[in-house]
Amino acid sequence: MTIETRNELITLIRSRCPIIQIDTHEEVRILKILSEITTHMGWKLHVWTIAEGLRNYSDPSSSFSKQGIEDALLHIKNDETNGVFSFLDIAPHIETPLSQRIIKDIAENYDQKPRTLIFIGGSSELPKDLKRWVARYAPKLPDRERVYEIYLEQAYKWLSEKHGRKLLHPKDAEQLMLRNLLGLAEEDIERLVSNAIRTNGQISFDDAELILKFKKQAIGTDLIKFESDTTEINEIGGLEHLKSWLSLRRSRFLGDSKADGLPAPKGILILGIQGCGKSLAAKAVANAWKVPLIRLDLGMLYSKWLGETEHNMREALEHVEAMAPCVLWIDEIEKGISSDSDGLSDGGVSRRILATLLVWMAERTAQVFIVATSNDVSQLPPELIRKGRLDEIFFVELPNESTREEIFCIHLKKRRLDPINFDLLQLSNASDKFSGAEIEQAIVSAMYSVSTSADPVTTTSILNEIKQTRPLAVVMSEKVMALRDWAAGRTVRAD
Repeated sequence: MTIETRNELITLIRSRCPIIQIDTHEEVRILKILSEITTHMGWKLHVWTIAEGLRNYSDPSSSFSKQGIEDALLHIKNDETNGVFSFLDIAPHIETPLSQRIIKDIAENYDQKPRTLIFIGGSSELPKDLKRWVARYAPKLPDRERVYEIYLEQAYKWLSEKHGRKLLHPKDAEQLMLRNLLGLAEEDIERLVSNAIRTNGQISFDDAELILKFKKQAIGTDLIKFESDTTEINEIGGLEHLKSWLSLRRSRFLGDSKADGLPAPKGILILGIQGCGKSLAAKAVANAWKVPLIRLDLGMLYSKWLGETEHNMREALEHVEAMAPCVLWIDEIEKGISSDSDGLSDGGVSRRILATLLVWMAERTAQVFIVATSNDVSQLPPELIRKGRLDEIFFVELPNESTREEIFCIHLKKRRLDPINFDLLQLSNASDKFSGAEIEQAIVSAMYSVSTSADPVTTTSILNEIKQTRPLAVVMSEKVMALRDWAAGRTVRAD
């Protein structure tokens, strides 16, 4: 924890707020800071756990009550000693009306008997009736400088124990490991660095991978999914302008954005015709930048319980930040966020979700690059797609003749078919108005058509499949033209 965390906790306690909820799993570190604060203020710190009951933090042998939460709360209510009372994992134990009534009495009587109740734990939701007295606080995670300090502390410890034995740390491996440590709590960073160093006295790429694996395991949720099936950027045909834009910003995203005054890139919206590579582009960004790709499923956020959907959104974004640096992929974002300005269609849930997302996009400091994709930008609210929220809006058009050749070449190679044996120009000309996905499917269908015979896949067999296909740009030509008309002058072409 930094000095900033200590100062913020002092401010909260002195603000005379009766209940402070601290969202963290670093119980030991927080209790140590609270002990320093209360000692300086001339107060006592007491701690309650279900296992040990209520006790004096500086004198663990003392015990004022049994394990029961109601007994502990009654003791605090009736005691004449001012102080700070910390509770670990309290949320499941205060569901009873009696517990909530006692907590309300303590809070309402704060002016006569200053009792600060501090609830420490994960991001658990407290009973609704208590929230009016609660100040919620989440300690900031260590920044790049602090992560490096912890790394050096653990390295020096190891060196002192080994009497100066040299620590092997190839720079690239060390930098990747430090990058992967961002987004973790200090206790986790200390343990992971210590384990990495003490295993064999060196930092390796395997250590960086193990840290990334730990982060994925520590964030178990249905709301976000880790996409391991990323795509090499050279496996996408066309999109040359988008590729160049991403290449220019790679080092800025992964490096120190304050070094030369340039801000780190925030994200992009990719708009385009279905099947033209929007999702592949999202996967390629993560692969090219060598960071995890996290997919946010907006459909999983919604709950029938009032307020639960917004909590799901906040929790998902907290998990995403813990994986930083990373790419956050929000596929078909218009399906999760309504442009209904009145919010009447869903009781205002979409509007509250949008507000939560906008605040996070504006205030986040974690290295999270957003790649949102959309098939119908008219459904998106303007405040989401304005400059400053996202860096750019790219429009992915149907591939032109040369790009179609490139796409045929890519998909033939993926299926172990030598492009030199095919007339790529003829295939490209025949597949006018085809998307990349439709070109791929033509090759797959041709392979199925010859699978029952000994004949190889040829240009002719692929052409036959192309002739039998009516591409989306023809079937839905009105919608495609409307999308093109909107994009003209409003977006940047990706190719």
